Amino acid sequence: MGLQCGIIGITNSGKTTIFNCFSSSKGETTSYAFTSSRSNMGMISVPDKRLDELVKLHPVDKIVPATVEIVDIPGLTKGASMGEGIGNKFLADIRNTDALIHVLRCFDDDNLPHIDGTVDPVRDKETIELELQIKDIESVDKKIQKLEKIAKSGDQEARKGLEVLKVYKDHLEDFQSARSVLLEEEDRKFADDLFLFTSKPVLYVCNVDELSAVRGNQYVERVRDAIKDEDTEVLVIAGALEAEIAELEEVSDREEFLADAGLEEPGVNKLIRSAYKLLDLQTFFTMNPKEIRAWTLKRGMKAPQAAGVIHSDMERGFIKAEVIKYEDFITCGSEHKCREAGKLHVEGKDYEVKDGDILYIRFNV
Repeated sequence: MGLQCGIIGITNSGKTTIFNCFSSSKGETTSYAFTSSRSNMGMISVPDKRLDELVKLHPVDKIVPATVEIVDIPGLTKGASMGEGIGNKFLADIRNTDALIHVLRCFDDDNLPHIDGTVDPVRDKETIELELQIKDIESVDKKIQKLEKIAKSGDQEARKGLEVLKVYKDHLEDFQSARSVLLEEEDRKFADDLFLFTSKPVLYVCNVDELSAVRGNQYVERVRDAIKDEDTEVLVIAGALEAEIAELEEVSDREEFLADAGLEEPGVNKLIRSAYKLLDLQTFFTMNPKEIRAWTLKRGMKAPQAAGVIHSDMERGFIKAEVIKYEDFITCGSEHKCREAGKLHVEGKDYEVKDGDILYIRFNV
C-alpha cells in the first residue's frame, strides 16, 4: 500500500531500541544525543492469530503476513525547527509518513542522561509538538501568501481557501495541532497539499523500565492525564525488556521470559497492531494450495482495488470476487463446505472489502 508510520520522540527516549525489537534492519543505539545520521526504515510483519487458525484447516507450505512500513526518525529536541540538534534535517522523513508513533521517555537511567536534565514526558511531548507546529505555521503562511495574490483577482475558491487556512493558522498559533481543528471535511482540502506534520494521526508509547512493564508508573499516569481529551491511544512498553525478548530465538524461551515479566505477549506486537489501525488499514486473505497470504488494504476500498493490491493486471481485468467471511470459513472448515452452506458470495465492483474477508479474484486481461 505504500503507507508509512513514523516513530518520533525526544533524543534518548528509546525510540530506536523499540524499533529494533520488531525490525530486521537494526538502527544504532548509543547513550549520546544526535549521533544518528539517517532515519532507519523497516518493513514490519503484522501479528495476526487468524493466520494460525486458517492454516490448521488449510495446510500450506507458506504463510505470508500483512506488513506495514515503519520509519525510525532520529531524536528531535527543543529548537529543532530552527536548526538546533539535528535541526530540520529529518523533517522531510516525518512529512512523508502517514501516521506517527510518539515515543515518550518514562524511565530514569543515570547512564542515559536526558537532554534537558530531568525526565518529564509531558514536557517532551509538548516540545516535539511545538517544533512541528512551528513548521506547520510556516507552511500555512506560505500558502496564504500565494492565495492572497490569487484572491485579489476575485477568485472565490482562493478566498474560501484563505478563510480556511487562517482557521488553521489561528489554531496552530494557539499551540494546538492541526488534527484537532474544527472544520468541515470538504474544507480540509485546502491544506491537504501541505501535508501538515500535526495533521497526522498519532499514538503515544510510554517507554518504561522493566518493573513498570505491566502497570506503568507515575510518568505514564501524567501522560494519560495530559492527553485525556485527545482522540488517541497510549501504550506502555518496556523497551529494554522487549529488546531482551527479541534476542531470544526459541519461542518457548520467549514465552517463559514473558511469563516471568507478567506479560501475555510482547508489547511491540500490540504496537504493530495499533500502528496498523492508526493507518486505517485492514487485512484480507487469499489462499491457494501452496500459501495463505494476508494483504493490506485501506479501510473502505472496493473489491477491484483489493485485486490491484495483489497485481495491477487483476484490477484492470477485474470481473468479480468470490468472498468468504473468515468466521464462516472457521465454522465450516473449508471452501467446499462454505459453498455447500451458501457462505460463499459473489461480489462485483461496488463491493466494499471487510476486514478478514477471504477473496478469490476472477479477472481477464
